[in-house]
Amino acid sequence: MIVEYIRYRIPQDRSDEFEAAYIRASGSLRESPNCLGFELARCHENSDHYVLRIDWDSLDGHLKGFRGSDVFRGFLAEVGPYVEHIEEMRHYTPTAVAGPGGGQPQPPSLHDWAGGPDAFERLFTRFYETVVDDDLLSPLFAHMDSGHPHHVALWLGEVFGGPALYTARRGGYENMLSHHLDKAITEPQRRRWVSLLVDAADEVGLPGDPEFRAAFMSYLEWGTRIAVQNSQPGATPMPHAPVPRWGWGVAPPWQPPDASQAGDTRQAGDGS
Repeated sequence: MIVEYIRYRIPQDRSDEFEAAYIRASGSLRESPNCLGFELARCHENSDHYVLRIDWDSLDGHLKGFRGSDVFRGFLAEVGPYVEHIEEMRHYTPTAVAGPGGGQPQPPSLHDWAGGPDAFERLFTRFYETVVDDDLLSPLFAHMDSGHPHHVALWLGEVFGGPALYTARRGGYENMLSHHLDKAITEPQRRRWVSLLVDAADEVGLPGDPEFRAAFMSYLEWGTRIAVQNSQPGATPMPHAPVPRWGWGVAPPWQPPDASQAGDTRQAGDGS
């Protein structure tokens, strides 16, 4: 992305017609596939000063794509009379310094929206009660430690934006990965795991709003599929990685599969 800034100094008696011209010209910006957004601001201290900001997909997108298009002619017809009042027109490349300020409300984490640590404790306590009686899954958990539900609750709580307690107390990614190696988890077992956990989420009263459940299901699908891959004999998953962090519609960066290094890009998965 490239950002274009244009500074105008418009005589006071032309300010209304100038703003009206840009309202009309904005239609051309909206039509351009190269324009990502725009804003015209008027200076509070010196009302004859204006700054126009336009976000372009690239420098060529502006100079060749937009200026070489039919919509540019309509744009120039509106703003052309004010070109003589331009004091500066430059392109800028955004830096890494960006982010919301303290006054911008932030959405709660999935961990907090779910109900915090107690919600995950209830979820996995109930879930593993059903697992031990399930013909398909019980063989995987025949020697399950009594603290296993609590440990997985810490894992999912950390994944969903809560405190990093699984990392601090259980060893993080590497420990979770070790519980999946050579388990040879099957696709039917994966699907049953997901199904029973969703049933448990309903039983213990986890939020049922579509936004939370979409994020919840997204992680379950992502995590369990990676767990199946990591559990196969001969698999070579990534040995060290941070615990994944999940948000509202946010997943870890996608990496294209590489046949020669496929195992090296797989993180620890669901926490089963």
